[in-house]
Amino acid sequence: MFGLGWWEILALVVIGLLVFGPDKLPQAASQAGKTLRQLRAMANNAKADLQANLGPEFSNFDPADLNPKTFVRKHLLDDIENDWNGTPDAAPQPVEAAEPELGFGEIPPYDNEAT
Repeated sequence: MFGLGWWEILALVVIGLLVFGPDKLPQAASQAGKTLRQLRAMANNAKADLQANLGPEFSNFDPADLNPKTFVRKHLLDDIENDWNGTPDAAPQPVEAAEPELGFGEIPPYDNEAT
């Protein structure tokens, strides 16, 4: 639940008891629950309105893709992971043969017109 363990939840309950008192804590928890439900409903409605108004071109649009971490992972890192896992997007291109290395004391070729 929200990445909290039992000890953290217990600490929050104790702090809530100290701040609100035992008689107002249930009311505060109820109000917090209502607020969270309203926020969730507003977010879902905004997402539905956005998808309805964007049109059919963006039918697979997900607002979570706008998160920078998700965007980078989806558009940049997936290609790298596919290459590492051996599932490249396209067939590998043949590597051209490299020129032979120069031996000790050999002078590399020089092109007067290139400089």
